[in-house]
Amino acid sequence: MTAGTQIRAASVASARTFPRDWVLVFGALFVCAWSGNQFSPLLVMYREQDHFSASTVTAFLGIYVVGLVPALIVSGSVADRVGRRAPMLVAVAAGLIGSALLASEELGLWTIFVGRMFSGVAVGTATAVGTTWLKELSHPSFDPHADVSSGARRASLAFTLGSALGALVAGCIAQWGPWTHTLPFLLHIAVAAPFAWLLLRPTETAPAVSGQATERSPLLVPSARHRRFVRVVLICCPWLFIACGLSYGYQPVLLADAAGGLGLAYGTLLSVIALGTSAAVQPLAKRIDSASSARGLLVSLATLLLGIVVMIVAVTADSLSIGVVASVVFGVGFGIGLTSGLMEVQRIAPPEDLARLTGIFYAVAYLGFAMPTILAALTPPFTTLELLIALIVLLGISLGAIAYRSRRHLP
Repeated sequence: MTAGTQIRAASVASARTFPRDWVLVFGALFVCAWSGNQFSPLLVMYREQDHFSASTVTAFLGIYVVGLVPALIVSGSVADRVGRRAPMLVAVAAGLIGSALLASEELGLWTIFVGRMFSGVAVGTATAVGTTWLKELSHPSFDPHADVSSGARRASLAFTLGSALGALVAGCIAQWGPWTHTLPFLLHIAVAAPFAWLLLRPTETAPAVSGQATERSPLLVPSARHRRFVRVVLICCPWLFIACGLSYGYQPVLLADAAGGLGLAYGTLLSVIALGTSAAVQPLAKRIDSASSARGLLVSLATLLLGIVVMIVAVTADSLSIGVVASVVFGVGFGIGLTSGLMEVQRIAPPEDLARLTGIFYAVAYLGFAMPTILAALTPPFTTLELLIALIVLLGISLGAIAYRSRRHLP
């Protein structure tokens, strides 16, 4: 046991905790996820009302990743050095700054770019550190009702519910509400601001350490070389956010003519349905996941493959209702896969690696959000149907690779 682990264990054993510490961390992760996804349904608004070019709107997405990915990779290492609380406070603060800048669009286009970057920092830091903190607080010593899967389920639920509500509020206001360019972000500020104080309350599960523990590089994570992580988890995780991108990033574009003047509302609906279904499926994900095989990930990928098939039917028939069904299927696959993936990470990583390995998991998973952009760039020379069939083939190969190694729990 390392010095950092011993200090953490001693702290957990002696810490004075509140009965529901995990609820406050859940809420902080929730509002950070809200800050990241509230912008997604507004992309149509910026195109139609502000007449931004397609390249500018694409840049809005790109600058978000500039903040997101480094935060995912670095924040876990920082959390291992200084504890969980400080990085989570930074995440909440970054989300508040991002929303304040986005609400100030009239000051210049630069406020959108910088605001999106701060939102990326908020989501990246919260998903890496908040997920780990939730797992550590979802332990019988802190919560008598917690079980081995509680941490992963609660983190997945906080992320998906926050993302869904952020999209729902922003999308509805942009379609029907007043002050479409400012009110969504002001509402987020009102909800998120209290957590700058509430996060002072939960027990710190990883106190600051010194010596060798502070010399660990965020890019050198021993458990990231674990064969189970490399050959199973990393194969699955990009497909989770590919599903999100297809569901509420690509489908609304392909079905824009059928949606007519309600394109923004339809895109918002698909986002809420996919993420809401993902949240609702958490109890099922717990039962499907198995510590002795990759059953949860296999079920997830098989469900996502079905989702692409249903999406092909929706696009071919130009049917909004079938598009909704596709989003439900994508949501089921995403929810099962995200929960099972996080549980795999928590089984693989020792305590001193958990925050950093969680960050790597999310960083690789988020690459899937680039898929709609890639598909759009390839159309032409390829047709949408050809590209979606190619995705089915690639997903089938991934499914087969994971199935082959499903029971190979090698160190």
